[in-house]
Amino acid sequence: MAQISLTFPDGNSRDYEAGITPAEVAASISKSLAKSAISAMVDGKHHDLAWPIEADAQIAINTMKDDAPALELIRHDFAHVMARAVQELWPDTKVTIGPVIENGWYYDFDREEPFTPEDLGAIEAKMKQIINARDAVRTEVWSRADAIAHYENTGENYKVELVGMIPDDGQPIRMYWHGDWQDLCRGPHLQHTGQLPADAFKLMKVAGAYWRGDSNRPMLQRIYGVAFKNREDLKAHLTFLEEAEKRDHRRLGREMDLFHMQEEAPGQVFWHPNGWTIYTALQDYMRRKQRAGGYREINTPQVVDRKLWEASGHWEKYQHHMFLVEVDESRDGENDDATKAKDHSQTRINALKPMNCPCHVQVFNQGLKSYRDLPLRLAEFGSCSRFEPSGALHGIMRVRGFTQDDAHIFCTEEQIQEECARFIDFLANIYEELGFPEFEIKFATRPEKRVGSEESWDYVENALENAIKAVGRDYTLEPGDGAFYGPKLDFYLTDAIGRVWQCGTFQVDPNLPERLGATYIGQDGEKHRPFMLHRATLGSFERFVGILIENWEGKLPFWLAPRQVVVASITSEADTYVNEVVAALQAKGIRAEADTRNEKINYKVREHSVGKVPVILACGGREVEERTVSVRRLGEKQTAVQSLDEIVATLAAEATPPDLR
Repeated sequence: MAQISLTFPDGNSRDYEAGITPAEVAASISKSLAKSAISAMVDGKHHDLAWPIEADAQIAINTMKDDAPALELIRHDFAHVMARAVQELWPDTKVTIGPVIENGWYYDFDREEPFTPEDLGAIEAKMKQIINARDAVRTEVWSRADAIAHYENTGENYKVELVGMIPDDGQPIRMYWHGDWQDLCRGPHLQHTGQLPADAFKLMKVAGAYWRGDSNRPMLQRIYGVAFKNREDLKAHLTFLEEAEKRDHRRLGREMDLFHMQEEAPGQVFWHPNGWTIYTALQDYMRRKQRAGGYREINTPQVVDRKLWEASGHWEKYQHHMFLVEVDESRDGENDDATKAKDHSQTRINALKPMNCPCHVQVFNQGLKSYRDLPLRLAEFGSCSRFEPSGALHGIMRVRGFTQDDAHIFCTEEQIQEECARFIDFLANIYEELGFPEFEIKFATRPEKRVGSEESWDYVENALENAIKAVGRDYTLEPGDGAFYGPKLDFYLTDAIGRVWQCGTFQVDPNLPERLGATYIGQDGEKHRPFMLHRATLGSFERFVGILIENWEGKLPFWLAPRQVVVASITSEADTYVNEVVAALQAKGIRAEADTRNEKINYKVREHSVGKVPVILACGGREVEERTVSVRRLGEKQTAVQSLDEIVATLAAEATPPDLR
C-alpha cells in the first residue's frame, strides 16, 4: 500500500497508508481527539472525517473549539435534521435544498398545506428527538445514474433535477445519511446527530420561495433556522434580534409618521413632513460641511442620453441596473398624434442616471482648466435611480430612487495623498458629530485584472496608505478587491447594537477622465489627464436616515428630531399660554407645536412619547400663573419645572446643529 505524509499544524509529519481518513488520523493521535473530532482541514479545505486522503497534505483536526468549522457543520447538520423531521412528520413532503446562511440555515419544502407556527414547534420537538437518538452520520459516493434512479424511485423529483445540474466532470456525487434519512450533499457533516447542541437552535419563520428563484416554477415553503454552539450564544442572538426589531426603521417610520412606500412606486420613498424635516436638516448640515471643506456644489441632469453612458463604459457593464427612457424627438407636443407611426430615426434612448460621475466630468470639461485650478472639488446631492430586484428592496435602506452626498475631486497624482488625508479627517468629524465616533477603514488594493502601470499602482496605493497613517488611523487590508482602474477605501460604521454599515468611500480613478477626455494644462504648458477621486461620506441619504433612525431607536439628537417640542395643555384655561410658549420657541428656530386637545395630559404624553418627541412641555393653571413650564424629556419619568425664558434658551442651544455651536 502506498504511503503518504501528513503534516500537522505544529510542523510535525507522520506517514500513513494512502486512503486513510481524518477520523483514523485523529484516533492514531489519541482516544480523546478521536472522540472530540468533528472534521478536518486538509490543504486548507474543509474535509469530512470519513473522506479518504490519497496524497501528501497539510492536515488539522477540528473540534467544537474551532469556531468557524464547528458552526458551519452545526448549521449544515441542523438543516438535514430539520428536513428529516419534516418528512417524518409529513411523509408526503418533498425536499429540495438546505444551505447554510449567516447565523443558521434554511430548507425549501414542497408541501400542499402551509406550515403554521404550531408546526414549527412540532418540528423543533422532532429535531430534539433525532438529536437525542445520536444516529450515526455516514456518506457514500454514487454514480450519477444511481443517484438519479434512487430519487426517481423515491419520487423526489427536485433531487433528480439537482443531480442533473451537477457538472459531469468526474467529481463524486456524495450521498449522506442521518440515521435512515438520506440527502444529496457535498458535505462535510458531523459524526452523529448527538453532536448537535439540542438547546442552541430555534426555527424562526416560514417564507415563500420559487424553485431555483424562477417565478415560473413551483412556489415552495422555506423554513429558516438559527443555531449556535451553545445556549448562551443563541440567547444573545435572539436578544439582538429583539433589539433590532425595536429599532426597525420601517416600524419607527410609521410611529413617527416619517415616510411610506407603496406598490405604484416600488423602491421609491414618499417622505412625509416629519421625515422630510430630518432629510433636509441632514442635507443642510452636509451642505455647510462641504462648503467649509472647499467643495463647490453643482447639479446635473437626471436623464442623460445613452451616448454618454457608452462613452463612460457604464452602458456595457451597468445597463441592467438602469431605468431606460425612450424619447421620440419627432413628437410635436400637444398636437402629437399617438396613433401615427413612430419615426425611429428620431428615437433617442436615455437613462435615468444611476450615478453622477460622468456628469461631473462634463462640468469639469467646460472651459480650459489649469494646474492652478486643481484640486477642484465638485459636490452634488445627486438624485440617482437604479433597478434593484424587488426581493432586495428593504424599506428606505435598499431603494431604487435615492440621493447621494456625492463629490468628485479632480487633482494631480501628487495631490492624491493630501486629498485622501483631508477627506478622512472630514469624514471622521462628520461621523463623530452624527453619533458614530468609531469607524473602520478597509483598504482594497489592485485586482488581478487591471489597467495602468505597476509603477502607477505602487504610487497611488502608497499615497492612500500614507494618508491613512498621516491622520493616525488603522486599516484592514483587502488585497485584490480594488477596481480594475484604481484602489479604494471603504468606511464602516458600527451602530448602537453592534451592526456594521458601509457608508463612506474614497476611490482613485484615472480611467473615467481618460474615457471622457478630461484634461488640464500643466506647468509645462502641455495637456495632462487629471485623476478623479470619487468620494461619499454618508452614501445614500435614504439609507443613512434609516441607519440614524435605527441607531438612535427613533430618539434622534434634538437638532435632528422632526418634532422637537410639543407644548401640551393640562386644562383648557392654559390654551392661550400654550400658544404663547410655542410662539416663543418658534421664534428661536425650534420646531414646536401645540396640543390643546380635550384629552388628559397622561394620554398626550404617551402619544407623543410613542412619536419620539424629545421634549414635552406641560402647562396648567400654576404654570400660567408663574410663567413656567413642566418639562418632561423622552425616556425620563421625572419632570422638572423651569421658567419660560430658561427653557427657551436651553432648547435653542440644543437645537443648534453641532457644526454651528
